[in-house]
Amino acid sequence: MNQIIQKNRTLGFLLVILGASFWGIGGTVAQRLFQQEQIVVGWLVSSRLLLSGLLLIGIYKITHRHGSIFVMWRTKQNAFRQLLFSLLGMLAVQYTYMMSIAIGNSAVATLLQYLAPMFIMAYYFLSKQSPLTKQDGIAVTLTLVGTFLLLTNGSISTLSVPFMAICWGILSGLAVAFYTLYAVPLLQQFHSLLVVGWSMIIGGTFMSFFHQPWAIDVSTWTFSTVAYFLFIVIFGTMLAFWFYIASLHYLSPKESSLLGSLEPLMAVITSVWWLKISFGGYQFIGTLLILLMILYLTVFQKNQSEIP
Repeated sequence: MNQIIQKNRTLGFLLVILGASFWGIGGTVAQRLFQQEQIVVGWLVSSRLLLSGLLLIGIYKITHRHGSIFVMWRTKQNAFRQLLFSLLGMLAVQYTYMMSIAIGNSAVATLLQYLAPMFIMAYYFLSKQSPLTKQDGIAVTLTLVGTFLLLTNGSISTLSVPFMAICWGILSGLAVAFYTLYAVPLLQQFHSLLVVGWSMIIGGTFMSFFHQPWAIDVSTWTFSTVAYFLFIVIFGTMLAFWFYIASLHYLSPKESSLLGSLEPLMAVITSVWWLKISFGGYQFIGTLLILLMILYLTVFQKNQSEIP
């Protein structure tokens, strides 16, 4: 039994690591499209969600020929839950994250998004599902100091990214926290392909009222533009969200959100190496502190000592 549990946890670790890596790289590729191809955020969000959602539903139908793709729409309660998850979870995560990238850059946007474990930890504490521990206190300190250094590069008189990019990034972290927590009851009833696939289709359809996927001139697109877009759809959206949500079958929401630390790491590495984003010394220290916080919580999660 212990071996089975360990194998399941290993699979969960693999899924969330792959998903987070694809997320981080996908964010950097999206920044490339925003800067060089002048792609509009709303158009990219609606297009990537619709295409990715259709692909996931198609995969489910191929692998589950006798299963209904409409199973969650048979009761009003499940339909409402799926709609809420789609709009306040999937769509909110996508739009806030992309806006933070478009205004700022993918490295800072992704690091701010990974304040999500802090919000999840706060939810567990306020709902009295988990006590506040000394490790949580250390994690808060690492996060606050790391975020300050990341955003100011050590000087309070100036911010290294626009203020609105920070706001969108924090909202993205809140959306990820909701997305992670709210997915659990849905996954207890329905396959992850259906949960993620339908949430993408619903979110993409909603965005299509404001940014139609077909309302774009692709005649100026180069091979690189098409390749970047397909990477974002397949790896940065479809596989990234599917793998992350699937990991919740084997790991707790807190574990999945914490192990997602590879997303900001990959975003920082690819932004600095590929996009030549300038990062100051204090910003690197801030990045390391935030990643250290996530690693600390992951490794010492079972610490039982409470803050007096």
